[in-house]
Amino acid sequence: MSKTWTRDDVAAEILTGAHLVIYNDTVLRISSSWLDHHPGGALSILHFVGRDATDEIDSYHPDHVLDLVRKYKVGTVQLPWRPLVPPVMSGWVRTTTNAWHNEADAVRSAASTQILLVPAKNHLDGLDAPTRDCLEPGPSNLSFEDQARHSAAYKVLHKRVRDAGLYNTRYLAGYGPELLRYTLLAGLSIYAYRHSWFIASALCLGLMWQQLTFTAHDLGHVSVTHNWAIDRLLGILIADWIGGLSIGWWVNNHNVHHLVPNHPTHDPDIEHLPFFAISPVFFESIWSSYYKRTLHFDRFAKFFVAIQHRLFHIVLLLARFNLYANSYPFILKKAFDTKRARGGRWAWGLEVAGIVFFWYWFSCVLIGTGSWKNGFIYLLVSHVAAAPVHIQIVLSHFSMSTADLGPSESFAYRQLRTTTDVICPDSIGWIHGGLQLQVTHHLFPRLPRHNLKAASLLVKEFAEEQGLVYAEFGWIRGNQDVLGVLKSVADQVRIIGTVAEAEAKEAVDRKLGIHEDKKA
Repeated sequence: MSKTWTRDDVAAEILTGAHLVIYNDTVLRISSSWLDHHPGGALSILHFVGRDATDEIDSYHPDHVLDLVRKYKVGTVQLPWRPLVPPVMSGWVRTTTNAWHNEADAVRSAASTQILLVPAKNHLDGLDAPTRDCLEPGPSNLSFEDQARHSAAYKVLHKRVRDAGLYNTRYLAGYGPELLRYTLLAGLSIYAYRHSWFIASALCLGLMWQQLTFTAHDLGHVSVTHNWAIDRLLGILIADWIGGLSIGWWVNNHNVHHLVPNHPTHDPDIEHLPFFAISPVFFESIWSSYYKRTLHFDRFAKFFVAIQHRLFHIVLLLARFNLYANSYPFILKKAFDTKRARGGRWAWGLEVAGIVFFWYWFSCVLIGTGSWKNGFIYLLVSHVAAAPVHIQIVLSHFSMSTADLGPSESFAYRQLRTTTDVICPDSIGWIHGGLQLQVTHHLFPRLPRHNLKAASLLVKEFAEEQGLVYAEFGWIRGNQDVLGVLKSVADQVRIIGTVAEAEAKEAVDRKLGIHEDKKA
């Protein structure tokens, strides 16, 4: 007979180290072994321990996987479910010896649900495990009933998307023109290279990388063939062998971004210190639960953040180099990881081989330009040409809310609050790869990219019916908004610096005055 769990039952079991997640009206117990092998990464589950993750689970998994989810059922609960705060969001994680570890300290707002993590200090009280209070969210300004209504309406919307056949991939009409585009750009790059038109060749290569990114993105979301192994294999071919980037790292990073968008402590896609800070909370040197390190707001960061609005486009033009810097440590770390996700061994081996192959053929291309100067220009132009996709993704989030509204916030409300579309004519939508429709993509991450336009019409109806804002800006307006946010934060840095300088000068003058008085 299935056990009916109370909220206290769930909380007590979580405090013993269990990973309990609510799905519909059932309690799922996620074993540590599956947590380590989850293709979407462990954090994708840890961020929903004690919470109702029905909408997130349904949006991320196809039907055949949802059938497997039910085998983790250990009981039922009464709905609506009042969520708990996952231990990881309060800085508590389990170690390899299955013991609690306080990796960071939680700074809670007395007047809201906001929880930010800062570097852990030595605890004098001997705490070695989270307490019941750690699982309780703070006072919320959200209506629990409204969030439940949004969630119920989202389920209806999801059914409409399914019934409309929008999960069916348009191989010929969607990917056919893209394949021709990739082939054309590759051919032009080779043709120009053979005629020693190196800048033109590099430009075409970079544009091909930029366009291929969109297909790699689809494959990472398993939204092309809808078969994990096939999509991962194709993703490795495109991302690693042709682009020199790790699709494994990108999926691990991107899934967390989708689930906790714009959260300063948990979303790796807005954690860009020392170069960017889109909120003053980064001034506190907060802890990143994804990177497992402190985002230090030191002198170096203060200098760059103070001029970040001027450096914005320059930094993003070179963003591809940062992708290498994130990909390779991830691949190296996985070499010593005995608990890799499903398919981890063959996928990891293919990724390593792909990256070695990439640097072999790309090095040959650079050397073949005839001089280090030509090679450097080729390297720079090809990487800068691939930059528009980075600017586009940043525009979709940097100007949106970074507030933590707590675990009771519905999936749909969170995605609409933190994401915006980039408006453009349909005729040039291919330049953005269809991902200018980020709001719809965040609500339905597995949806084939070429169906986002049709789905967005349904999403806009949903938003209007629920009284929610569907944000969308043009390319120029989006850039202006992001630059405005960056300048606002930069101004605060300069004000803080000015005040600190004035206080320091006042302190020095006071000491000199006291010294002069003593001499007198």
